[in-house]
Amino acid sequence: MNLSVNLNKIALLRNSRGSDNPSLEDYANQVIALGAQGITLHPRPDHRHATSQDAIAIAGICKEQSVEFNLEGNPFTDSDDSFLGFAEICAASKPDQVTLVPDTDNQLTSDSGWPAGYKAKELEAFLSSHQIKNTRTSLFIDADLGALEFAAINNFDRVEIYTGPFALACMEDDALLIESQSSKITAVIQRAAKLGIGVNAGHDLNLTNIPQLKLCGLIEEVSIGHAIISDALKYGFKDTIMQYLKITREA
Repeated sequence: MNLSVNLNKIALLRNSRGSDNPSLEDYANQVIALGAQGITLHPRPDHRHATSQDAIAIAGICKEQSVEFNLEGNPFTDSDDSFLGFAEICAASKPDQVTLVPDTDNQLTSDSGWPAGYKAKELEAFLSSHQIKNTRTSLFIDADLGALEFAAINNFDRVEIYTGPFALACMEDDALLIESQSSKITAVIQRAAKLGIGVNAGHDLNLTNIPQLKLCGLIEEVSIGHAIISDALKYGFKDTIMQYLKITREA
């Protein structure tokens, strides 16, 4: 299981003071030096955390150091003031992977997966566009077999399972709910293997629930941001990254 560190919260803290402190590029370099396999950014139209230019800059750092850059966003988000538009950011940053989400422009966080059939024709056009040529594609989905089949029909390379409900079950320590959510994730993983689609996972994953997630089956990559920054307040940034690397690498 690879770890892609989402640095949006670092950008949010930086933006709160209108300066370059903390420096997103410095933290990207720290993450890479510590051994993380990837970095994720999700620039939103209001630039409340990561900006369009951040995506381009961090993509460059990742390329220089042979680390994967994962760009998240709604593929149909157009340019607006300083926000370049998702397709344009893809063209400028040339990410290793794009993770497509159905978020609205003002949505607080990615809290639901792409519904099967949603904007199918527009999605097909985006996937065939030159902006993401030679880029791995991943569709953010609920732990739902119908959504997985939709991803397969559209020739996605991977899906990213939205793990919010799973994380909530773990937080509430509800054994029946954990089993229910875990079984849904397992079903997606098993079906994805038969379809030849890789599986990523993300949302509210942390040091406590990752071991339970790993019992569901083979997951290629987890994207984690909020929990890493929260834990860094307790353990320090370096020690936190090392703990997440250790737990994701463990068999």
